[in-house]
Amino acid sequence: MAGVLVLNVVGLTPELLHSGAMPALSAYAKKQLELPLQPPLPAVTCTAQADMLFGCQASEHGAVANGWYFREQAEVWLWRQSVHLVDGCGRRQSLFQQWKERHPDRPTAQVFWWWNLPGHADICLTPRPTYWSDGRKSPDVHSQPAQLGRQLQERLGDFPLFQFWGPGAGIASTRWIVEATLDILREQNPSLCMAYLPHLDYDLQRFGPNAPQAKVAAAAVDQEVARLLHAAQAADREVVVVSEYGIEEVAQACFPNRILRDAGLLEIHPARNGALLDPGNSRAFAVCDHQVAHVYVAKNQDLGSVRKLLEQAEGVERILAGEERAAVGLEHSRSGELVLVAKAGWWFAYPYWTGSDQEPDFARMVDIHRKPGYDPCELFLDPDKSAVKARIIGKLIAKKLGFRTLMNVIPLDTSLVRGSHGRAPSSAAQGPVWVGPESLRPPQTSESGQGTAEAAPMHLALQGLLGA
Repeated sequence: MAGVLVLNVVGLTPELLHSGAMPALSAYAKKQLELPLQPPLPAVTCTAQADMLFGCQASEHGAVANGWYFREQAEVWLWRQSVHLVDGCGRRQSLFQQWKERHPDRPTAQVFWWWNLPGHADICLTPRPTYWSDGRKSPDVHSQPAQLGRQLQERLGDFPLFQFWGPGAGIASTRWIVEATLDILREQNPSLCMAYLPHLDYDLQRFGPNAPQAKVAAAAVDQEVARLLHAAQAADREVVVVSEYGIEEVAQACFPNRILRDAGLLEIHPARNGALLDPGNSRAFAVCDHQVAHVYVAKNQDLGSVRKLLEQAEGVERILAGEERAAVGLEHSRSGELVLVAKAGWWFAYPYWTGSDQEPDFARMVDIHRKPGYDPCELFLDPDKSAVKARIIGKLIAKKLGFRTLMNVIPLDTSLVRGSHGRAPSSAAQGPVWVGPESLRPPQTSESGQGTAEAAPMHLALQGLLGA
């Protein structure tokens, strides 16, 4: 065996895999072992990938969501990328570090998986926009070795950042990642290569997993996966395909922060650019992340009243506190004192401003780092704005001419969002999946008497690779 290629096909489920829209991946799965995966809570990117990379749950690695409240800074940050946020200052070795100990002469590559700036692989590639001093943002990547990113963009063109997230998100970004992976496999020949393919995440959130657009998206990513499967087969590489979560239909959003604001528990800073969340002075606030929200409560004496208030909120299925968090792998200092889980068909929206509060200037923009919560409305253009595409062109021209302008074209209408994830799937067919050779199967999985495979916990999904 020349090595292992791990493909993270985000949003892939057994149901979608066998829908008829993914002939290449379905044909591969029929020749391999297929197992359902048990996702973490929350079933979101940063938590699931940390589980797989470190072989443990958030109670140990600390990635309790895609972002959390950094208590020492009194700030909410999402989408941080350093591996040192989850490696416990060296107390827990990653899959790449363990591979290196077993195979010191066999290099590794991490292509667009999270926890990659810096990462533990020998070859690292991840998106990193250039933020210019004049306010511009332009596409770029970060790599180790440093020259790799520049070389790849010279060969493949700039990474299509604005097709990686936002209203323009589509197959172009996944296709670029596939091209980069093929280039790395060919030129660098890593023995363990892990690539992240995000395309299913977009239209399944926009339109829902049962919409016609879902099968179109599945067919598009299948064509890209087919190229990687062909290259791996030609090089005698084993291939493992995983996903982080399944996306379920949703119809409405719950706004826990507005409930807390109305109750006088959440404070804002009335800044000149709009109402900003003031977490350090709030008695309670929520960091909303798809179908899970961490609620940070400053004083223990408020826990009971805050829990009672949120239990009454429509869309909240359950609330976890204390040892209840430990039972789901979320007993960590970064977790909120309360953890909300949405009902089926619901998700949690981050907006906190109410009444006479001034809307923050980032609310209608793609701004994943300033918003104190995840915002899937960033996948849409505001349908209430007339000639919105012409407006965007005008704003882009103004930026090129050196004028400052806001790309405030994102809607606030949460009813546009038709798919979400984070809670436990309603069935194994709608959850994440593992596909690969029997020799690399996750540990502690077996066949039941009915011939169906037991679900492997997400944190064990890639531990079978260490025997390769």
